[in-house]
Amino acid sequence: MAQNQTGDRYMILSSDTHAGALTRTYKEFLDPVWHDEFDAWEAAITNPWVDLRDMDTAKVNWDSDARTAACDAEGITGEVLFPNTLTPFYDILVHLSGVPDTAAAYARRWAGLQAHNRWLVEFCGYEPKRRKGLVQLLPNDLDDAVAEVRWASETGVIGGVMIPAIPPNHTVEPFFHPRYDPLWDVCSSLDMPVHQHMGSGCPDLGDNPVAWGVTFTEYELWPKRTLIHLILGGVFERHPDLRVVWTEMWGMRWVLEELNRIDQRLRNIQSKYAGDPRTLNYAPTFGSDTVDGLSLSPHEYWQRNCRIGASMLPRSEVQYRHAVGMDTIMWGADFPHDEGSIGYTTEALAATMWDVPVEECQAMLTDVAAELYNFDTEALAPIAARIGPLAADVHTPLAEFPVSKGLSFNTDPSLESVITS
Repeated sequence: MAQNQTGDRYMILSSDTHAGALTRTYKEFLDPVWHDEFDAWEAAITNPWVDLRDMDTAKVNWDSDARTAACDAEGITGEVLFPNTLTPFYDILVHLSGVPDTAAAYARRWAGLQAHNRWLVEFCGYEPKRRKGLVQLLPNDLDDAVAEVRWASETGVIGGVMIPAIPPNHTVEPFFHPRYDPLWDVCSSLDMPVHQHMGSGCPDLGDNPVAWGVTFTEYELWPKRTLIHLILGGVFERHPDLRVVWTEMWGMRWVLEELNRIDQRLRNIQSKYAGDPRTLNYAPTFGSDTVDGLSLSPHEYWQRNCRIGASMLPRSEVQYRHAVGMDTIMWGADFPHDEGSIGYTTEALAATMWDVPVEECQAMLTDVAAELYNFDTEALAPIAARIGPLAADVHTPLAEFPVSKGLSFNTDPSLESVITS
């Protein structure tokens, strides 16, 4: 654990914030061959997000000085930046979009993502100690993806990469396929953790009016599939230094549920359990040499290879922190989204963690993220000492919750309380 260098204040290194360029700005970072198509796309696009239509409030996405001031006001010393705004040739946020299924669609969207990546490097460069960007990749062309990782690692301001989940039955192979080993190799060797965000990898449900509601309700399903694929596909077995992060998945309980489910299924399909008279085992049908070759349990792979960006962490989920692993949890503000802690960061921490020991709060707020993303906590200490939330305030329970959409103030009862009531 890093030594607390900020006196009586916490250093918040938010594992989840969002930023993006003003739409027309992306043209400056786009290969000129796409400029005419960009003009046509920009003229036709409708921004689906109300919070991005008011330039005075939305500018914290792209105005560096405005963003620094806003982060100071929230008590956020350092941040990991996921995308926001409309990246060229997308009609919704990138992590809520599917994976291109044709060569032409891939070329178009890859050009747009590269424009965002290059803008992001410039934007993070204005505050290189405080910002760690995540470059976006697509799984279609691994040569492109690997080259982008190598380029990003040399910029000094990129903290990792972001990949979409693969939708079911897509033309691109799922992530358990060995074709992705070059990507895992380069990310491991260059200490570039891989990220997935809630909503990534949604299948196309068509134009039925109900489709968007179903899509929203299913947003959490698809990144969870990636965890299954990486464990059962032997990816973590073959790449012990690979780090993969799941962010903004609405709590932490799901990690334990998924790991327990994977563990149960392994008993059904690994041949070493075939002789157990009390275990249903279908290894001859559903097993494989890869599954039989797994040397760790799902929980052990999680502890070694995985991290969670615990955005919008509600009180009812804090009880799972030790089971999930204190060395794997990174708190996130989800700045500047309403469902995060914006406007009430200290209150959100107090609502969630008022009785959590100081050293555990420091781990979730600072230490795990500092290690994973190589934040220089000594250089950041003077900033945290000036803007960080007072520990005394974080550890004082709130008399009442503020009027906020922030999910840290969610008062829905935990499942345990429902069962025991």
